[in-house]
Amino acid sequence: MFFQHLYERGLAQASYLVGCQATGEALVIDPRRDIDEYLELAEKHNLRITHVAETHIHADFLSGARELATAAGASLYLSDEGGADWQYAFNHVGLHDGDHFMVGNLRIDVLHTPGHTPEHISFLLTDTPASDRPVMIFTGDFVFVGDVGRPDLLEKAAGIAGTREQGARDMFRSLKKFRTLPDYVQVWPGHGAGSACGKALGAVPSSTVGYEKIANWALRIDDEKAFLEELLTGQPEPPKYFAMMKALNKTGPTVLGGIPHPARLTLTQFETAVKQGVTVVDTRDKLSFAGGHFPGSLNIQDNAAFSTWAGWMLSYDHPFLLVASERRIGNLTRALIRIGLDQMIGYVTDMDRIGDAGHTMRVMDQISVEELYANREYYHVLDVRGEAEFAAGHIPGAVNIHAGYLQDHFERIPQDRTVVVHCVSGDRSSLATSRLLALGHRNVRNLTCGFNGWRQHGFPVESGMTQEETVLAA
Repeated sequence: MFFQHLYERGLAQASYLVGCQATGEALVIDPRRDIDEYLELAEKHNLRITHVAETHIHADFLSGARELATAAGASLYLSDEGGADWQYAFNHVGLHDGDHFMVGNLRIDVLHTPGHTPEHISFLLTDTPASDRPVMIFTGDFVFVGDVGRPDLLEKAAGIAGTREQGARDMFRSLKKFRTLPDYVQVWPGHGAGSACGKALGAVPSSTVGYEKIANWALRIDDEKAFLEELLTGQPEPPKYFAMMKALNKTGPTVLGGIPHPARLTLTQFETAVKQGVTVVDTRDKLSFAGGHFPGSLNIQDNAAFSTWAGWMLSYDHPFLLVASERRIGNLTRALIRIGLDQMIGYVTDMDRIGDAGHTMRVMDQISVEELYANREYYHVLDVRGEAEFAAGHIPGAVNIHAGYLQDHFERIPQDRTVVVHCVSGDRSSLATSRLLALGHRNVRNLTCGFNGWRQHGFPVESGMTQEETVLAA
């Protein structure tokens, strides 16, 4: 048997290629949209991708299952569980609990494991030439290393009311099915640490059923009421783009037929785009951005969180362009198409050339923690971290609005006082400050060193949330 775990760090997303070396047939589970890696890997190992499957209708990335099945001429195996509202709207081989299919000599048994979503399935693999017992289970967003899939995304991100508690009850029952599996079965989940699909995902890529029984908090709670309360508490804010991913993955993502190659824009093309209202996304580091950027641009830095913050900040029906280095544009394009942001019209690399052409660059005003502490009565402190981070400890008097919700709550941010924006260390606050500037706020500063700097200086810290702060963070 051939096995390969493929991991995309930006989305903390795992996919898998398993193959029968005797027959040359292969299966890919939960592929991302840039599919060239799967095709190249299969070719390298003399395998043909004959089966493509996924565990559920994903919310955090745009599925590459349809793209890969088309490119490889493979059959597409998808869940038909969950009821009429949770059916894929494009052609596929429908799977139900108890079904199985063969990939050469590999037997894949289907388990319906609802909880994260109603249609969720897991795949139990048996390498029949080696044994009649299963060797591994691909759990998708059902069981993670140290955690389980959150059941509240459909309600919080997709706006489907009344689903979170039912999902939690479904998860409790699905875990009973998981407990019946042999302890030696390897667990290969769909995500790792950093994913918003759970609250305590481990950084180790895999586990075993037996280890999860003793180490995973969700498998140590036998009381359903206590389990529901714990599962529904403390989940991170789901990015706004999750709702769009659900809709597109259900109806069928557009088949690209290859990785797009965006154009490098001339100065004239850049100027025309800006006049037409195209959003400028500056991917440079926060210090370079603060030193001088095109007015109205957003600072979504080129780092591991680029995909997630692009999904938070960019509209799926509005074009944008990038400020990025030539060597990074290919990687950034991949990061964008992985969440369906296909509206990039091109990119520019040289901000100095744009400045030399007569365009005034804007400097982002900064403030140190020492200056803020000495004059804090004159400032409105805006904490753009997550609600749980804020509740655990924050600057006294600060108001919490998650960076991704700033546009929704812009009218609540005072215009007659200087607003000091901060996060943990300055990455999210640079993005948030750029968002406020793009929305028209002119009296805003970014706190250098962020909350970490404030705490390291020994300045006072509060915990918990007031009613006003809770409303603003919702």
